[in-house]
Amino acid sequence: MKRCIYRARAPLRISFCGGGTDVSPYPERHGGVVLSATIDKYAYATLRPRPGSAIKLTSLDYDVVAKYRHSKAMQLDGNLDLVKQVVKRMSRGAGLELFLHSDAPPGSGLGSSSTLVVALIGAFLEWRARPVTPYETAELAYRIERGDLGIAGGRQDQYAAAFGGFNFIEFFADRTVVNPLRVPTGVVNELQYRLLLCYTGQSRLSSAIIRRQTRSFVRAERSVVRALHELKALTAELKDALLLGRLERFGELLHVAWLHKRRLDPQITTGAIDEMYAEARRRGALGGKILGAGGGGYLLLYCPFDRKHKIAAQLEKMGGQVVPFSFESQGLQTWSAG
Repeated sequence: MKRCIYRARAPLRISFCGGGTDVSPYPERHGGVVLSATIDKYAYATLRPRPGSAIKLTSLDYDVVAKYRHSKAMQLDGNLDLVKQVVKRMSRGAGLELFLHSDAPPGSGLGSSSTLVVALIGAFLEWRARPVTPYETAELAYRIERGDLGIAGGRQDQYAAAFGGFNFIEFFADRTVVNPLRVPTGVVNELQYRLLLCYTGQSRLSSAIIRRQTRSFVRAERSVVRALHELKALTAELKDALLLGRLERFGELLHVAWLHKRRLDPQITTGAIDEMYAEARRRGALGGKILGAGGGGYLLLYCPFDRKHKIAAQLEKMGGQVVPFSFESQGLQTWSAG
């Protein structure tokens, strides 16, 4: 009898503003907000049940194939720990094969690690035929990353991947609220036309940056606390500018938000990133930011439509890689195949 294959994909995201305010303990004390949108880059998970209890994990991103006689034999040793923990929680001792890959490298700033966890959970839910809400999926992914494994970070990526689309997400001590935004189609198209996404050629380990940022907040360092408060206020302003179609203002606010984000930790930016950003600004970009926690990954820029191609050419001369993208309105999707 032919066995089914269960698949899932979850979209990666662009975070426009508010990152850092979703990292505990800031949301518990002050409430956090993030404005983000998902794009047509994805994390994929394929699950194939097999007889017995053996587990086979294949990660295309890390070029790793690992085999275990049982889920209990999987040690958390720094290699594919996120995948192993999902398996430990959801396999119920069953044998299976997993094949995983993402359209963006780890450390890209597009939320690829958390998005992969959401996709993997989705594949298990499709296999078990368990209908759950996007809130439940996102919260489970958050608990696995931040609770089970103690990986430093916020909770925006899990919710963006589970829900998809443009969202204004609010984080409180006892709940997270996702507010889907009904952005006019013309505004979405124009925003997509004006944004430039460039891979800087540098990846980074976000957890170290986030840990230092969190320590600074807990110690009540004035510059960090004030920067987080400013980012929270700017997130609401960016949301309003987006809904009203005031995209020039949107681009200007991106620049203001970037100046505040840089104050959260010295390693959020690098000399090479600063040079690329300054050159883009000299050639007409209104604003932009490094996506994710910083230190590398993708640079997002809002450009005049008639200068975008010149900015792109210059960034590529400086070692960047411009990546075309479109916005994605759907969140986690799951299906089965013969």
